[in-house]
Amino acid sequence: MLEESTTPIVEAHDLVMFDLDGVVYVGGEAVDGVADRVDRIRATGAHVAFVTNNASRTPDRVAEKLVGLGVHAEATDVVTSAQAAARLLHEAHGDGAKILLLGGEGLRVALLDAGLQPVEDPEGAVALASGYGPDVRWRDIMRASVLVRDGLPYVASNTDLTIPTPYGLAPGHGVLVRTITGFAGVEATVAGKPEKPLMEETVLRVGGDRPIMVGDRLDTDIEGARAIDAPSLLVLTGVTWLPELAGAAPEQRPTYISPTLEGLFEPHPVPSEKGGALELGGWSGSVVDGHLEVTGEGTDADWWRVAASACWRHLDESGTPAEVADTTPPGPGRVVGAE
Repeated sequence: MLEESTTPIVEAHDLVMFDLDGVVYVGGEAVDGVADRVDRIRATGAHVAFVTNNASRTPDRVAEKLVGLGVHAEATDVVTSAQAAARLLHEAHGDGAKILLLGGEGLRVALLDAGLQPVEDPEGAVALASGYGPDVRWRDIMRASVLVRDGLPYVASNTDLTIPTPYGLAPGHGVLVRTITGFAGVEATVAGKPEKPLMEETVLRVGGDRPIMVGDRLDTDIEGARAIDAPSLLVLTGVTWLPELAGAAPEQRPTYISPTLEGLFEPHPVPSEKGGALELGGWSGSVVDGHLEVTGEGTDADWWRVAASACWRHLDESGTPAEVADTTPPGPGRVVGAE
C-alpha cells in the first residue's frame, strides 16, 4: 500500500532520480513545469539525476536535449544503462578487456570511458555488450548469438520491449535480447531498470544517501526503485494509467502517487478504512462486484490514492484485478510517453 508523508516528500531525500520520457519530457516537448521544479529541488541542496535505459545516447547528448527544453542539466547529472553495463563488464574483466559491441554510440563511449576496449571483431573478446542501435546489422546479431550460445558472457543494457518513435511505439532493445537469449538458451546479465545496476550506478555517480525515484512506468521505474529499497513517486504524465495501476503486483506499486511532479513538494496522506471503503480527502472508494467505484469530491491526487489503494486491496484479496474500464478519474488525461 501507499505510504504516508506528513511533510513534502522532497524534504526527506537528498537525491531525486528522474526517468526521462513521460516524466521530464514527452517526445520533443518538456512536461509542463518540469524546469521550475528541477530548479526548486536543486535549491534545497539535493542532488538531481536523470536516469535512462536508453543506451544509444551519450550523457552529453541527453544533457544537450534537456538544456534545449529549458531544463538545467549537465552530462554528470545523466546516468545511462550503458554506463551501468560498462561498470559490470569492467568489474568482471578489468582494464583493457575486449568487449564485443552490439549497439550504438552511447554504449561504445561508455565502454571506452570505463577503460574497456569495444571491438567489432569477436577475436579475443571476453564478453558481449548490447544496447539499442538502429544500425545494428542482422549478420552481427547472428554471430553474437552463436558466440553467446557457445559460452561468451552477455551483458545487456536493458530489456525494454518498446521504444518511442515519430511513427509510434516500435520494437525496443528487449526484442533483440530475447532473440539472442532465446537462441542461445541462456539469460543475459541486465544492467538497466528494473535491475539494480543502473539504480546503484546513479547513486554512485551523482551522490546522496536518501534517494527517491520519480517515474511513469511501473515495470521499470517503480520496480527498479524497489530493487534497491528506495521509495518512488509515480507521476501520471506518461504511460501508466488506471488499468495498469489496478493490476500492479506488489513489487510494482509506488510509495507515492501524484498526477504531476508537484507531488514532490506536497505531503502525501493515505486513505483510511471506514465501513469497508477507503476514504481520503472527500473521496470514498471500494471494489463492488469486481468493479471500482469512487464517489465524492476532492483533489485529483487524493482520488488516485483512493482508487489505487482500493484496487490493490481487491487484487490482494481476490487475485483478480478490479474492472476499471468505466471509471473516469478527475483531471486531464495522460500524455503517453515511454522510456
